[in-house]
Amino acid sequence: MRKIWLVLAAFALIRAGFAAAPARADEIPQVVPDDRTLGKADAPITIIEFFSLTCPHCADFSQHTFPKLKKEWIDTGKVRLVYRDYPLDRNALKAALIARCGPPERYPAFVETLFQQQLVWAAQPDPVPALRKIAKLGGLSDEQVDKCLADDALSKTIVAGEFEAQKKYGVESTPTFFVNGKKLVGAMPYDDLAAELGKVSAAIASPTKAANAQTNQVQQ
Repeated sequence: MRKIWLVLAAFALIRAGFAAAPARADEIPQVVPDDRTLGKADAPITIIEFFSLTCPHCADFSQHTFPKLKKEWIDTGKVRLVYRDYPLDRNALKAALIARCGPPERYPAFVETLFQQQLVWAAQPDPVPALRKIAKLGGLSDEQVDKCLADDALSKTIVAGEFEAQKKYGVESTPTFFVNGKKLVGAMPYDDLAAELGKVSAAIASPTKAANAQTNQVQQ
């Protein structure tokens, strides 16, 4: 556990030194092989979400906006959601480590459950006992949980990803979303998010319609 605290402390010092560094406008997050995702890989819209598992606004999004997003956009093949950890404190980092213990296909369910149970574990001085109970529901043993919490390499990877998000992409709070590269900040109500997704869909459809129309003219 001391390693996790040292990693976060080191990141805090780094972040303080680079907080003023502006993000390059031409750089947006890209999907990488280690990402945890939900939805079809070839979905026309990709949402990359930076979140902290101890963030109440993220929990609100998970409980009130995400179900409709999943039903209307992800399950229908229109959107792929990409999860990115941005832990705001030690407890969030511990939860993130445990969520990544299980198989990738179980990750979305782990995150959803952690948000549902956020009031039970997030503010605890030691969240591990409560996190163990959640992990068991997902089929993880105490030994697996201990191994993941002791994974120093994974801790550093998560923290490095957070630092990169701030320095390169200007992520300063959670949740922050990138919708096909467009940055959106805050736990938007579903209607607001759906409106944004509608704009992106229309922008994607317009060049396709124009190309189809030109093809039809040539054929005629």
